[in-house]
Amino acid sequence: MELEQKFEELNLVIMQFKKANDERLAQLETKGRESGEKIEKVEKLNAEIDRLQGEIKAIQTAMNRPGQNGGGKEDLDEKAMKYKSAFNAYMRKGNDAEIKALSVDSDPDGGYTVTPQVSAAVVKKVFESSPLRQLASVETISTDSLEILEDLDEASSGWVGEQQARTETNTPTLKKISIPVHELYAMPKATQKLLDDSAWNMEAWLADHVSRKFARDEATAFISGSGVLKPRGIITYASGTAFEQIEQVISGHATLFTSDGLIDLQGALKEDYQANASWLMQRASMTAIRKLKNAVSGDYLWQPGLQANQPDLLLGKPVYLAADMEAQAAGKLAAAYGDFREGYQIVDRIGIRVIRDVFTAKPFVLFYTTKRVGGGVKNFEALKLQKISA
Repeated sequence: MELEQKFEELNLVIMQFKKANDERLAQLETKGRESGEKIEKVEKLNAEIDRLQGEIKAIQTAMNRPGQNGGGKEDLDEKAMKYKSAFNAYMRKGNDAEIKALSVDSDPDGGYTVTPQVSAAVVKKVFESSPLRQLASVETISTDSLEILEDLDEASSGWVGEQQARTETNTPTLKKISIPVHELYAMPKATQKLLDDSAWNMEAWLADHVSRKFARDEATAFISGSGVLKPRGIITYASGTAFEQIEQVISGHATLFTSDGLIDLQGALKEDYQANASWLMQRASMTAIRKLKNAVSGDYLWQPGLQANQPDLLLGKPVYLAADMEAQAAGKLAAAYGDFREGYQIVDRIGIRVIRDVFTAKPFVLFYTTKRVGGGVKNFEALKLQKISA
């Protein structure tokens, strides 16, 4: 199989990379400098690892994704077939009768929903492209916000003798966190002539265009969103250990990751969250961290995932790549570590809607598509950030 061959090739390149990097580090230790040849060889093999991992992910995604046609007619019940037919007719012609049919399954505050096949395809592709959506808690609601009560502290207790007086102990306090949903939109377009004459799959076309737009915007917002008209990202909270603060652990170097800094970051997370903890960072950051070794044991901090759907490991915990995390540079928050399911909440408002606009951009027909989504940290001690700083 192609996937097995890619894994074998990746394993070989990783062994070559570690050997070359060991030689580079030995040269640095004995001579106090690295030769350009050694550096070039390590960087070339490092880039080859990235290339192969990208190809493996693409193959796995293709294998896991359902057919773009959304299944044949045999997979649809009678109601779904009628709805699918109405959707395609509305997309192509915008008939009033089809608008009425499409309104049947909309949520109470109105709007036209897409077919279940399109909705599922969009959600799946966005999920594949937004790593934090894979890791965080996700809840679908029918209102405009999700409210969560956060326990700010523990009840106190104490030891007591059989006949000793009992004094009142501290009662835990609660803080309400509200995560509102915000509107995300895409507006792909096609000419009316193309809609009239083409036999292409409208559902697959719309799902592809919309999901790519939604995935990019969501992925950015969950990392660095301001919380104004969009979700709030994990790197936008103040530094600290109090409510609405996320602890920032310094890397120990003014511009780079260090092995000690990453170990300190992992150690800053409470034991309760370690079992489900993982890392989140840019691919370039992961590429740099591959070269780091534990100063005591001499072992590499990074270990590759060499089986299907198994992520790479950093200090024994899974690593997920997010292009929207900040780069390794002075003062940047370049890595996150923690239990993201416990720490970050994503909120989806039910339904994806499409409005067909034939007037705004003639001769094009615009398909104004909206989705409502929110996000924010719900448990601040479950997440930690690495700040690149001495």
